[in-house]
Amino acid sequence: MAESSISWAEDQCEFSCSVCLDLLKDPVTIPCGHSYCMSCISGCWDEEDWKRIYSCPQCRQTFSPRPVLGKNVVFAEIVAKLKKTRLQATPVSPPLPALHHRTVSGDVKCDSCTLIKWKAVKSCLDCRSSYCQSHLKQHETLFRGKKHNLMDATGRLQEMICPQHDKMLEIYCRIDQRCICMLCLVDEHKNHDTVSTGAERKEKQRHLEETQRKLQKIIQQKEKGLQQLREAMECHKRSAQTAVEDSERIFTELIRSIEKRRSEVKQLIRDQERAAVSRAEERLDELKKEIDELRRRNSELEQFSHTDNIHFLENWSSVSICGSTDGFTPSFRVSFDNLVKSVSQLRKKLQQFSRETIENITGTLKNVQVIGNPDYQTKEEFLRYSRPLTVDLNTVNYFLHLSEGNTVITLSGTKMYYPDHPARFDCWSLVLCRESMTGRCYWEVEWAGRETSGVDIAVAYKSIRRKGVEVEIDAGRNDQSWRLYCTPFCCSFWHKNIETVLPVTRVSSRIGVYVDHSAGILSFYNVSDSMILIHRIQTTFTQPLYALFGLYEHSRVKLCPLNS
Repeated sequence: MAESSISWAEDQCEFSCSVCLDLLKDPVTIPCGHSYCMSCISGCWDEEDWKRIYSCPQCRQTFSPRPVLGKNVVFAEIVAKLKKTRLQATPVSPPLPALHHRTVSGDVKCDSCTLIKWKAVKSCLDCRSSYCQSHLKQHETLFRGKKHNLMDATGRLQEMICPQHDKMLEIYCRIDQRCICMLCLVDEHKNHDTVSTGAERKEKQRHLEETQRKLQKIIQQKEKGLQQLREAMECHKRSAQTAVEDSERIFTELIRSIEKRRSEVKQLIRDQERAAVSRAEERLDELKKEIDELRRRNSELEQFSHTDNIHFLENWSSVSICGSTDGFTPSFRVSFDNLVKSVSQLRKKLQQFSRETIENITGTLKNVQVIGNPDYQTKEEFLRYSRPLTVDLNTVNYFLHLSEGNTVITLSGTKMYYPDHPARFDCWSLVLCRESMTGRCYWEVEWAGRETSGVDIAVAYKSIRRKGVEVEIDAGRNDQSWRLYCTPFCCSFWHKNIETVLPVTRVSSRIGVYVDHSAGILSFYNVSDSMILIHRIQTTFTQPLYALFGLYEHSRVKLCPLNS
């Protein structure tokens, strides 16, 4: 039975189709002498119809026109006998499972497959080839009894061979710290401290495992610290939210209290106004009555003055003037000066108290630090890292005009006559500065532009492309530059050709740029009486940074001198 099995296995290799790796079905023999299943070779040639040239999958001999296929009767009879022999030799053997897998990126391909390269499962160090499941069975059958050295499929077989002696690298030289073959050991590595590669691997594996344990311990500690930092951040966020809500409630109560006092003072003034006006109106009525009476009496006297002498003299004794003859000066003046003065004093005291309180609150909040991300509040804090900028004349685009000692850059309508230089931007209106940024740096620029044409305030690596019209050269359109695009009423941030529109409605004419290279922080600020953050990113900078500016029509950039 064993001899029958061996004979069957050897015959199967001889009468197998190299396309499907199974026994021939409807065998045909093509002009070069190789045999295939009718369906397999027909399928291969169907795919080559467009070339009008047909080839053998094994020897690659070509034929034109397409050969006519005829059944190989002899092979068909032999294969039928082989199938019958297989059934008799292994009556209870189950069919072989489909273990073939098409290769994907990174897989090792079978060296024995011809048309379709199946995924290799083992590599033979003696044959220096890799085999799929089917060809591995053929390999085991052909070399039964010969203990070939098999290992998991690898695409690095050639690296395991000594390039000088074409032998397996089985020895490790500890003196030269490299793998060698037996002939190397006899020759140039004689008397060196050598061990087998397996023994050295075992020793280094032990060190590797020890290193891994240390790394795992460090990772655990870092993860614990990370978790603690996250918990601290969440606690800080909750605390900040609570502080915001509490302060909002207190300020709301304070505002309500002030509103109430304002209403009370207003009502007090109105009450005083109504009382004073009421008393004045009563006095007005009295004065009107007195005036009417005096006018009536004056009319009578006027008539009396025109009577005859006898009547005038006889009735003179009845003439008298009623009321006071003194002039009347009204006394009606209600002054609110003292009240206004008192309210002004209250305002002054409240402003002073509020200012002192806010300063105390600000001082307290400044003690809350965010690791790796300092949030400076005043310009003086930034000026500690001020960096003067100078234009790199070798990079200036031909249409950029320099003035005021090369500190002012404008876009010109005519081409400037700058000398050719490999570092010059030849198509895009860009210019770099000379100073490299590797630590903490801060600088400011003044800019001007129109609503539809602003300026680019950016940083970039020195390796950024300079030549060509491709859009990838422009600032912020690649992975080597970061750009803030400014117009008077809006701005956006660009990196890797991705635009982030920023929620800014008004952009200052003076922009401050802060870089912390080691921390990977890049920040842009509106510079006025205070520093207002426009945008901040945190990334990893792999090269020194350089200030970069891009200009558009009717735009202008000025490098500002700073005093630290």
